[in-house]
Amino acid sequence: MTPLRLTWVQPEDLLGHELHQAGQDGRDPSAIAARWQSAGGSKPPSRAGASDPPTPPYLRALAQKLLDELAALPSRLEGKEPTELPRIRSLCPNWPTATDDSRPATAVPSRSAWAERLGTADLSRSSGGLGAAPPPSGRGGSGEENPALTPATLHPRLEAAWLGRAAGCLLGKPVEKLPLAGIRALAQATGNWPLTTWFTERGLPTTLKTTHPWNRRSAPTSLAENINGMPEDDDLNYPLLNLLLLQRHGKHFTTTDVARLWLDELPAGRTFTAERIAYRNLLDGIEPPHTAHHRNPFREWIGALIRADAHGWTNPGAPAAAAEQAHTDATLTHTANGVYAAMFTAATIAEAATGTSDIHACLRTGLTVVPPDSRLARAIRHAIQLAREHRDFDTVVDELHTAHATYHWVHAIPNTALLAAALTHADGDFTASICRAVSGGWDTDSNGATAGSIAGLLAGSPAALPDRWTAPLKNRLATSVADFNGVGFDTLAQLTCDQLTYNEPALN
Repeated sequence: MTPLRLTWVQPEDLLGHELHQAGQDGRDPSAIAARWQSAGGSKPPSRAGASDPPTPPYLRALAQKLLDELAALPSRLEGKEPTELPRIRSLCPNWPTATDDSRPATAVPSRSAWAERLGTADLSRSSGGLGAAPPPSGRGGSGEENPALTPATLHPRLEAAWLGRAAGCLLGKPVEKLPLAGIRALAQATGNWPLTTWFTERGLPTTLKTTHPWNRRSAPTSLAENINGMPEDDDLNYPLLNLLLLQRHGKHFTTTDVARLWLDELPAGRTFTAERIAYRNLLDGIEPPHTAHHRNPFREWIGALIRADAHGWTNPGAPAAAAEQAHTDATLTHTANGVYAAMFTAATIAEAATGTSDIHACLRTGLTVVPPDSRLARAIRHAIQLAREHRDFDTVVDELHTAHATYHWVHAIPNTALLAAALTHADGDFTASICRAVSGGWDTDSNGATAGSIAGLLAGSPAALPDRWTAPLKNRLATSVADFNGVGFDTLAQLTCDQLTYNEPALN
């Protein structure tokens, strides 16, 4: 009987990742690493979520003990890379001024209105199908009308963001987990390099397919010849969950609210890396924010970043508020640079949602909420500089892969750096943004998704996105979250508009 090897939870694999994490976040794991190696422990798998052979019980018990010892080691980076929001703010000299002046004002839908809108909308309609958006008051905190931030102007922008997120994610799905050389070889063999459209198996030599196999779970739904709507992906599940979060709890939600929502609505099998560890910790009775710390070596990986979009979408022109919401969400599962990546993304998106800033101003805004001496801030600044200096994006990518060779392919630092470089180099162009993000490797579907969300906002409307990216999506998203399965992106844009300004739970 084949043993069940769950990914991202085996203690013997977690220890190897934690040893690596310790060396990166300023702790000295050498003595503990020596004990593990002398006992016969092995390194973690480089790309998979679990090693193949079962581990003897004594090694599993030792791994659990050593995980706790590693957690107790002091870090020399603690002063530069805190997780607590007040300390993060204290390190950011250009933290955005908190103001409601630029936010839109809309009516707050009741819970019954939410259910009615989701349950009765014709999911086959195009982007105007839900009827007119709620009439805006058009007033912010200053009492002056801001025509760029009304529901009527934000709805098409948000629909483009949802579509962009889906298209970018779908582009990256078939090559997720592949090394950079494999991604380049597959695209070059089909005449699609530099990358400009979907990956395809048509015309691909059999030997190359064998050498660099597509992601086995994604290829049946994400190659050009197979796309039929947007398949389920965690990069789309989390924005859906955050819509539910805002509807149920408003913008003053707590990290515990996030945890309860996950237990109610998120299947455990749809979680990965830090999210899966935090989920397990919740079931073991560990409360937030300790869920992010306890035996969780993935706490600086990309998971919190991919949950950040809704916080930016619903705070247009308010990057500080977006970053603070992202922090509350992220600290269920992440610490330090894993949290900063989510805050950076949320603030960047909040600026992009205004429709008045170019991508470079958006990225500068994102950096204002990241401690400037942190590893993430330095990596982003370096990536942006590379993108400005080199016309050939392959050169940029090669430099980034050299600079971040010691990080895991799902870690937040290299992936956020690549995202910033791709967006900078593309200079706001939608196709260039998602293609550069995916062509850079690492976590291809997540990077493509976030790049697509931001570039979609900058494009401003679904009509501004090339048809080759949006038509195959068929205005249909598959998911296992709540009642969203089959929902249209036009519907999602309206549901997002509904959450733009209110700060308290909606009441019937």
